[in-house]
Amino acid sequence: MNYSYKLLSSADVAWLKALNKVFGEAFGEPDTYQGAAPNDSYLKTLLGKQHFIALVALSGAEVVGGLTAYVLEKFEQERREIYIYDMAVAEVHRRKGIATQLIRELQAVARERGAYVIFVQADPGDTAALGLYESLGSRENVHHFDILVE
Repeated sequence: MNYSYKLLSSADVAWLKALNKVFGEAFGEPDTYQGAAPNDSYLKTLLGKQHFIALVALSGAEVVGGLTAYVLEKFEQERREIYIYDMAVAEVHRRKGIATQLIRELQAVARERGAYVIFVQADPGDTAALGLYESLGSRENVHHFDILVE
């Protein structure tokens, strides 16, 4: 099967919504990704911002995977980092190199936007994600904390 990859722009709200559906199904959290979805105007504005990146993998016109990422401006040097926030591939399309190619596409975007590194988190039990990320980069053992805003 042939796949194509697309960096979404503000004209691609429908594809971002389709990617949210893929995320909801892949993560087993449809309510999180579709239960209170933002309106089209919000998504169009978000897709137009330089700090937000959305890439999709397409099989024909169907979104079968993708990632969202954020560009972080650094303060200690004039440089940027990119953080992969979410990445998923629909179950029937897994193990076909899509996730690896999504990261390769993101590397090209990172170069264009002046980033020096891409980083991502993975849950300890997610062996598929850990294997993918270890094949592409180096592991750092860190702790993640959620600090609520009240």
